[in-house]
Amino acid sequence: MLRRNFAPLALTAFAALLIAPPSSAPAQSPAEARRMREALVRDEIKAAGVEDERVLNAIRETPRHEFVPLAQRKYAYLDMALPIGERQTISPPFVVAYMTEQLNPEPSDKVLEIGTGSGYQAAVLSPLVAEVYSIEIVRKLGLKAGRTLKRLRYKNVKTRIGDGYLGWPEAAPFDKIIVTCSPDKVPQPLIDQLREGGQMIVPVGERFRQNLYRMTKVDGRLQREVLRATLFVPMTGEAEENRDKQPDPTRPEIVNGSFESLLGKSGLPEGWHYLRRGEVVTDRDEARDGNAYLQFKNDEPGQPCQALQGFPIDGRKVSRLNVSFAVRGKAIRYGQNRQQWPRVVVTFYDERRAAIDNAVVGPFSGDFEWTEWNNTVGVPLKAREAIVRIGMLGAIGELAIDDLRIAAERGR
Repeated sequence: MLRRNFAPLALTAFAALLIAPPSSAPAQSPAEARRMREALVRDEIKAAGVEDERVLNAIRETPRHEFVPLAQRKYAYLDMALPIGERQTISPPFVVAYMTEQLNPEPSDKVLEIGTGSGYQAAVLSPLVAEVYSIEIVRKLGLKAGRTLKRLRYKNVKTRIGDGYLGWPEAAPFDKIIVTCSPDKVPQPLIDQLREGGQMIVPVGERFRQNLYRMTKVDGRLQREVLRATLFVPMTGEAEENRDKQPDPTRPEIVNGSFESLLGKSGLPEGWHYLRRGEVVTDRDEARDGNAYLQFKNDEPGQPCQALQGFPIDGRKVSRLNVSFAVRGKAIRYGQNRQQWPRVVVTFYDERRAAIDNAVVGPFSGDFEWTEWNNTVGVPLKAREAIVRIGMLGAIGELAIDDLRIAAERGR
């Protein structure tokens, strides 16, 4: 078995693209903005499995560029999270569309949203339901979102500044509740304010290990249905104060790096979010560790084909990471340009959740049998969080990966 050992890799042009996404021209006119939204729905959201035409149309009609800072507007119609200030982000359009679809919005519904953020999720819900009540704990963001929603004439959306943990009791009960930040358990006030038979879409779990659930209130209690792994900013305020467990940033690790654990009946791997064009293959004879591995296939250059997982890391205490995995390839060629190759990429973020650097392991090309990689990469001093990205990353062909591990080398 060939084992490859590499020194830390420099920031490549490909890595730079992951920090500063490919240029997408700002919407110059209403017609251009509409064209870009139509392409977003067709190529990203519908292609990824969202089917409800009412939801798709809401995405087509909602001007996302109005809900992001001016400096980010050229990226508004890329399917990605964007910073909106105050250590918060606007969720990728697919995530907003998927959560909205799973909420099963009805025209008569009164909906409570926890975490207004930019106001974009509330705007998407607005034409689908009767009323939207939205709460934001960060005063500056909440006031700005309220002004934006008012300016754009979303008349059935009401906003307030407050701790979403407590809900909006004077407006209860609600037919539906959607939570766009992650508690480690569902706050009891939200359960109390959901009507009997009502539904809640909420990401629940640790800071970097969450699952998105649909919860239905039956006889005063919540029945859970797990939907997929996800990664949201934590619910702050009382929810954060009562959080049972905080992750250790000096002991970063990958969860389910051998892809053995699946979420319910979904077939999706636990711990891995934003999975595109990939599936878990169960084959004990072929797997390098255990009984399963993750297989990516892509035949459209430039298309999303990836899986992501976040973890905490403190660059003041962890200077280097050891990244190891097994990988196999078939007919792998670059995508739209020679920067689009399969790689394992670790993106580091500072305390403001701004991307600051990438460590890149790879690329992989051509045809090859299972090969073990073992690489040591540097950690920026300012790093406080990281996301590992695996997959084709715009390339075409087939890639299998298994036994992915990350371990800290401490000290500076």
